[in-house]
Amino acid sequence: MAFVAIADGLDLRNLLLLSSGQALGSAGVSMVVLVGGIVGSRLAPSPAWSTLPVAAMVVGLAASSAPAALLMKRIGRRPGFLLGAALAIVASGLGALAMARDSFLLLCAATALIGANGAFVNQYRFAAAESADEARAGKAVSLVLAGGVVAGLLGPLLGRLGKDWFAAAPFAGSFLLAAFLYAACAPLLFFLRDPRPAARPLEPARQPDASQQPEAARSLRAILAQPQALAALLAGIVSFAVMTFSMTAAPVSMHVLDHHSVNQAGFVIQSHIVAMYLPSFFTGFLLGRLGLGRVMLLGVLLLAASSGVTLLGGRLPHYWTALVLLGLGWNFLFLGGTTLLTRSYRPEERFQVQGVNDLLVFGFQAAASLLSGTALFGLGWKALNLLNLPLLALMLAVLLVMQASLRASPLSPGSPVRRSRPR
Repeated sequence: MAFVAIADGLDLRNLLLLSSGQALGSAGVSMVVLVGGIVGSRLAPSPAWSTLPVAAMVVGLAASSAPAALLMKRIGRRPGFLLGAALAIVASGLGALAMARDSFLLLCAATALIGANGAFVNQYRFAAAESADEARAGKAVSLVLAGGVVAGLLGPLLGRLGKDWFAAAPFAGSFLLAAFLYAACAPLLFFLRDPRPAARPLEPARQPDASQQPEAARSLRAILAQPQALAALLAGIVSFAVMTFSMTAAPVSMHVLDHHSVNQAGFVIQSHIVAMYLPSFFTGFLLGRLGLGRVMLLGVLLLAASSGVTLLGGRLPHYWTALVLLGLGWNFLFLGGTTLLTRSYRPEERFQVQGVNDLLVFGFQAAASLLSGTALFGLGWKALNLLNLPLLALMLAVLLVMQASLRASPLSPGSPVRRSRPR
């Protein structure tokens, strides 16, 4: 019903395919979030390295973000998405082999390749924005990210169902199940139409005459110097860094330190990932009603509340509440930042800006995941979450400065964000 209700200005076929791809293509990532740290605590040479398989996945994602965007600029969205799915099938097979051989290094290599596919999956949101007109880009991104709800349910389920398939190789079956989902994703992508965003028209007063030269291309530095572009970039960095820092440590903290079962840890991670994506069904509506600035501010507050809940204790309800708040906050801040970013560049600039944005966002995410295990075993679960607060304070300050800047100075004519300014 949601797809039908906003049909005008949207390529519904593309959005349905992208949302399905998001569901199947992200399930393996969700599975690694649960399984990676638990298996890592068994195979790693030191407990502090237990989260390295998850960190390797994020490093693979970060390292592949810019190449994935540039490759799609050259060969198109559909071939790029298909290449990513093929890479993930191979990576899942390597993960199963790593379980059979009890190889920590091979496990990290496999999760790094799964992360590389994640760089292609993360481009789905930009393909969604390109499949809609400017006014509905936020709703399009929301609907595609909503596919992550299914991924949030499937990923931890893969981890639990495949755990005992092979007695001598725990969790090998989980990776084989992930390979099956990646294989199921590929046929859907064959029917995807490469989105071709229309050029945004200039204001009437800015229409060039025959004597005028075409507008000069802007440098990346000039694009990112805009207050709204800087805020969008930082929103992606903070949302992913904070979320990953806590999420990566959570299964290990629950299972290894607080002795909760794998099923309980799986339930919490499943709830967290559903909370990350379920709001996407109505976040687009909130963006239209409240404005980008207020939705992003709400995201910051929810992330801060998540850190606060962890101070209450280490029982199952504490973990569940903290991780659900963490997912909700990530959704509002990240989706708001993605929508804001798409309004900060021209169509011909999109691949360059998207690639650099994802490189920085997932580079910081990789750093957060790498530090997560060390912080957990060195400082503990509560102190780890308190380390998120300085980043959230910085994000809050930047949002307030952006709002003040946009109120004080009218945007230049022809600016990509002129017709839909954050409130």
